[in-house]
Amino acid sequence: MKSEMRKRTYTGLELVLAMVVLLLLPTALRAADAPFEKEIAAFEQADKKNPPPQNAVLFVGSSTIRIWTTLSDDFSSLRVINRGFGGSQIADSVRYADRIIIPYHPRRIVLYAGDNDLAAGKSPQQVFKDFSELVDKVHAALPDTIIDFISIKPSLAREKLMPQGAEANKLVEEYAKTHKNVEYIDIVPVMLDSQGKPRKELFRPDGLHMNREGYKLWIPIIAKKIS
Repeated sequence: MKSEMRKRTYTGLELVLAMVVLLLLPTALRAADAPFEKEIAAFEQADKKNPPPQNAVLFVGSSTIRIWTTLSDDFSSLRVINRGFGGSQIADSVRYADRIIIPYHPRRIVLYAGDNDLAAGKSPQQVFKDFSELVDKVHAALPDTIIDFISIKPSLAREKLMPQGAEANKLVEEYAKTHKNVEYIDIVPVMLDSQGKPRKELFRPDGLHMNREGYKLWIPIIAKKIS
């Protein structure tokens, strides 16, 4: 009798454990398969080994930030952190804000993202909505942190998206005028030639990412805002 009761108990426990595993497994798989999870996990591992400074200026966003390898030298008078992850959209910065933005308690956040969003088919209105969600999420935790939005740049590879970029930029610019601790940084004018076309000499061969000459134009414009 006792042996049968133990068997029933073990069977019951095994059944409960199996149910827990089945319930948790999809969540674990979704987390592992989430976009940019590997990149974010790598940032977290780097933070454990070498914790970044608090109250710094955090640059975050897509590959325009990720490949800005001279960021510390270009803003040498400031403490800066680079948390760009290539191919990302604004919604990805919202998704991972709890892991690569808020823990640093930055005094300013400089965001560049948006053109990947438009290239993926998002409307200017959705780009703006995603940005406002990022502002809400960050300011719920860090109300005094200033969030700077670098305008969506014109590029050779995505020249056909310039009208949508301009519309998204306008929405953010107007939003910044009426919201505390939100700033708009306009880099578009310096990237256009006299015909209103993207300047070829500012881009790498892919026509999408900037070369050093492009970043040189950005530095004083951004520095004026964040210094």
